[in-house]
Amino acid sequence: MSDVALRFEQVSKRFGEVPALDDVSLEVRRGECFGLVGVNGAGKTTLIKCLLDFCDSDGGRIEIFGISHRVTAARRSLAFLPERFNPPHFLTGRDFLQYMMRLYRQPYDEPHVKQMFAGLDLDPAALGKAARTYSKGMTQKLGLAACLLSGKDLYVLDEPASGLDPKARALFKQALRVLKQAGRTVFLTSHALADIAEMCDRMAVLHAGKLRYAGSPAELAGRVAGGDLEQAFLACIASS
Repeated sequence: MSDVALRFEQVSKRFGEVPALDDVSLEVRRGECFGLVGVNGAGKTTLIKCLLDFCDSDGGRIEIFGISHRVTAARRSLAFLPERFNPPHFLTGRDFLQYMMRLYRQPYDEPHVKQMFAGLDLDPAALGKAARTYSKGMTQKLGLAACLLSGKDLYVLDEPASGLDPKARALFKQALRVLKQAGRTVFLTSHALADIAEMCDRMAVLHAGKLRYAGSPAELAGRVAGGDLEQAFLACIASS
């Protein structure tokens, strides 16, 4: 399998006259945690949608472990959590996870599931409750649990910490460290630059559909006095 988990080559996408992605080229290495950041509307979710073949790019090429993203089998190696995760409201947590494990071709192991719930600070009693009774935080934890139980090589997570309380965020970060130790690849978006600095080996900044930076968080922070990542990000998107 390729040492490059994701490769974006000159990817472009327009919505009418609006360029959502403009010649974006980027590589995510196997085994790293990579963060994609940008303001609302920068193109982050559009890039993910193109990767997953949810929408058609207007130009360029995307590869998943060396295979074109247009080949359905290429996506067999990844698990995805959307920014607005909403499980079928009529399913219980257990029903949903059993369904997802069938899709992921993994056995449903209740003790393992309960261990994962504990690792995300989610009460195992939620397994028997309908998803419509879940809070936003509980719903997000359910989606994260499904992804983390998938056993995949690549995790594509769009704002995965959205709705999580401080304890759950800390536990989620621990789960990401476990994935990295196991050699898995994580490609995530986040508005929390502190989380990017803490978790990610490398990052990219998208702004107005253009790639403004790709490298380590420390390298970007080092561009401004005091090494403040937030200030460096602001300077990055302000430059032409």
